[in-house]
Amino acid sequence: MNTPKEFIRNFCIIAHIDHGKSTLADRFIEKAKIVEARNFKDQYLDSMDIERERGITIKSQAITMPYEADDGNIYELNLVDTPGHVDFAYEVSRAISSCEGALLLIDASQGVEAQTFANMYMAVELDLEVIPVINKIDLPSADVEMVKREIEHDLGLDPNDAVLVSAKSGEGVNDLLEALVHHIPAPSGTDDQPLKALIFDSKYDAYRGVIIHVRVFEGTMKAGDVIRLWWNNTTYTIEETGIFRLGMEKGENLNAGQVGYLIAGIKNIEDVRIGDTVTNDKRPCAEPQKGFKEVKPVVFSSIYPIDTNDYEELRTAIDKLKLNDASLIYEKDSSAALGFGFRCGFLGLLHLEVVQERIEREFDLSIILTAPSVRYKVHLNSGEVIDVDNPLEYPDSTKVEYAEEPYIDAAIITPAEYLGNIIQICLEKRGIQKAMNYLDEKRVEVTYEMPLAEVLFDFYDKLKSVSRGFASFDYEIGPYKRTELVKLDILVNGEPVDALSQLVHKDNAVSRARTICRKLKDEIPRQQFKIPLQGTIGNTVIARETINALRKDVTSKCYGGDISRKRKLLEKQKEGKKRMKMVGNVELPQSAFVSVLKSEE
Repeated sequence: MNTPKEFIRNFCIIAHIDHGKSTLADRFIEKAKIVEARNFKDQYLDSMDIERERGITIKSQAITMPYEADDGNIYELNLVDTPGHVDFAYEVSRAISSCEGALLLIDASQGVEAQTFANMYMAVELDLEVIPVINKIDLPSADVEMVKREIEHDLGLDPNDAVLVSAKSGEGVNDLLEALVHHIPAPSGTDDQPLKALIFDSKYDAYRGVIIHVRVFEGTMKAGDVIRLWWNNTTYTIEETGIFRLGMEKGENLNAGQVGYLIAGIKNIEDVRIGDTVTNDKRPCAEPQKGFKEVKPVVFSSIYPIDTNDYEELRTAIDKLKLNDASLIYEKDSSAALGFGFRCGFLGLLHLEVVQERIEREFDLSIILTAPSVRYKVHLNSGEVIDVDNPLEYPDSTKVEYAEEPYIDAAIITPAEYLGNIIQICLEKRGIQKAMNYLDEKRVEVTYEMPLAEVLFDFYDKLKSVSRGFASFDYEIGPYKRTELVKLDILVNGEPVDALSQLVHKDNAVSRARTICRKLKDEIPRQQFKIPLQGTIGNTVIARETINALRKDVTSKCYGGDISRKRKLLEKQKEGKKRMKMVGNVELPQSAFVSVLKSEE
């Protein structure tokens, strides 16, 4: 366990989504021979079912591997595998802050894409040694020379340093491991300094409490030491330390430069904060570890249990999920239609989907989510400014002077032939073009400033479909700008349903209201009376659909005879339906709420 510091290498793999990070990690694990061939499975580090099904990495995973280099020395390689999707950039920042080097993976057929830029800048900011790696060189469509030109021209890296590999076949992986041990620096820091360790991840174990994943920068820690968590000043006694192999491998201590875990009997989930510094209680460090980004949620939605009796189980589930997913923010919420729940903040729509699936699978709960929204700044006539991310908190329009919404700076890299279609989509989403830069004769980078609320729902899907999957997208949260915001209420049988309310831009209100009413008409079962569905802004109805009444044939028992007999029966039925209409209360099925969530077309 006590590997000399000069033989330790801490590195991560960063890339655009789907460029082969998890496959390359698989080859490293095979080379290290820490898994028997019969037990090996693809995407070994992707432990969640959702990751395997979708073919994406959601959680960054750490593993320690031994490697015997050509110089005869045995190195300890600490790999942190990272996600590639723009929603999980926070996971990437955590991984990067615990490493000295990064392998920047580039697909030989796709070339440099938007997330490639974003992740490289993140690594350069933290002063990491970046090794460019060209992957998928065995593909028929691979163009290595083109990618080398892009590495030099777009990224400003030396193309001669690029290592050519095929993560699928294993070709070039030995060369990459050699480049890794020779180019990535050994960790600095000494064992005799006061303990300073960064918490870059954590998970909950029902029997042992919180398991903290740490990178030790200075000092050493072992079982029996009393540690202090910097942000809340709480102290604990370490029960066990160790490193990550396939599971957790117990060891005597963790020294400066190493990546591993510690267990200290922490039962309260809220005590551990990702990005916090662990130090020794008796001999603390002078200041916490720097270079860590605070998480900023951009999408907000409320989660409710379908069965109101499951509220406590949902609270426990979200508590445990929060420990494993530091970017999830939540607070208590309630709704007249759906009961008690939680208002949650997410990094994006994919993050929201993943959290929903994890709660349903890992905790066996049936839940429902309200339509996602962003956080608006509302300026009141009194001069006060309030933050609103929930339509129920939006003040009366007579009190509002104006509202502001968050904008993003979106960078899109696309082949030139799809440029017209992409500009068209951006204009539909109220985008303002800031720059257009031809990277070479075939590829263009366009930068747009656009409202975050417009990008949330279907922008990414539309972008991929009009560009046949070739365009790549990355964004950074920009400033707030003035907007014309209205609160859209949905009335069912004259009664507003709070869980269906939305905050929308004035220009989109009518189309959004019509879509929701159409969806509800398909989902709500017919009653014995007509049900009007209305979309309203204040007292103005801007959309309407009607669910027709079920009609019982009351004249079926009349065979022939005078028409007045039939008319009398129909009039009697009409009177009864009027009475039902007055007292009739419509029950909305859960599928109605779900359909509205998916109604952004």
